[in-house]
Amino acid sequence: MIRLKKIMLTGIMIALAICIGAGSVGAKTYKITVVAGHPPIFLWVTLCRDFFIPEVDKRVAALGGEDKIEWNQAYGGTIAKIGGVLEAIEEGIADMGFVGTIFEAPKMPLHNVSYMTPFGTDDIFSLVDTITELEHKIPAMAREWTQYNQVYLGGAALDTYGLLTNFPVMTVDDVSGHKIAAPGPSANWLKGTGGVPVASNLNEYYNGIKTGVFEGTLTFMTAAAAIKVYEVAPHVAMVNFGAQFAGGISINKDVFDAFPEKIQKIFIDVGKEYTKRLAQAQADRAAKSLEKMKAGGATVTYLSDAERKRWADKLPNIPMQWAEAMEKKGLPGKAVLKGYLDGLRSRGVKLVRDWDK
Repeated sequence: MIRLKKIMLTGIMIALAICIGAGSVGAKTYKITVVAGHPPIFLWVTLCRDFFIPEVDKRVAALGGEDKIEWNQAYGGTIAKIGGVLEAIEEGIADMGFVGTIFEAPKMPLHNVSYMTPFGTDDIFSLVDTITELEHKIPAMAREWTQYNQVYLGGAALDTYGLLTNFPVMTVDDVSGHKIAAPGPSANWLKGTGGVPVASNLNEYYNGIKTGVFEGTLTFMTAAAAIKVYEVAPHVAMVNFGAQFAGGISINKDVFDAFPEKIQKIFIDVGKEYTKRLAQAQADRAAKSLEKMKAGGATVTYLSDAERKRWADKLPNIPMQWAEAMEKKGLPGKAVLKGYLDGLRSRGVKLVRDWDK
């Protein structure tokens, strides 16, 4: 009898060990390296670190299994520089990251429609909704992610662009002859004004103005306040070139496909929430950024609607030229431009110039 009990107990222990072992084998740890060219002082990186990643962790834990994600966060260009994140994710150097579409214009031209269409809207939410709509309506937009083996998770809209200079700007005529740092397609906003665009990015604005490489920059106020560019360019001209779609978080498709469907859904859902939260955070911080710059000694000037129209009318029809150039490359440039402008109009935006008419 005693021997029988021992045999039974041994059998139970073996069965229990097998169950525990099976559970351990089933659990998986996914190692993901997340990158960004910009440092986390900028909201799109901050929210990746402080919202996207912990929210994914929370929801994965809530599934009740033992799967987990081990994150390696590398921001500020430590693994992938600005303009190099798309390629880094495609090649598997990184698994996920923030892709600045403004710096990927040759590879992702359709996502630069807002930058190619100045004087749109300062309403970040109208912009976000319009671009999201285009992502679903125009397959070529989605292909700009998938052709580089990536799954788009969430986008970043930036508050409206203005000018920060070391000289006063009251009218469009005041920029003539001055060197202005202009990232990517925004250089087009100076065509016909006499202003001289100089290719640059947020990481270079402060020192570039301080050392005389250029005399000001086209940028958005939340970033201008964050990097304190107003210290070297204290004249802030609120031109209101419009809020801009600047990029988004994407993940390597092979990495994404390795997830169970439940975890894939978490990444997609959190990405949508990231888009909304970032838009709200940018909107909330924009007004505060102006106040911060004023407190730091900056002088803020608001260009009138009439002066904005003067500026817009000085420009060649950049959006239509861009759309036609896209068509020659076999891309639906005209459909994207029309969809963008109609999307803004349907949301009550009154355009300074109807670029498509």
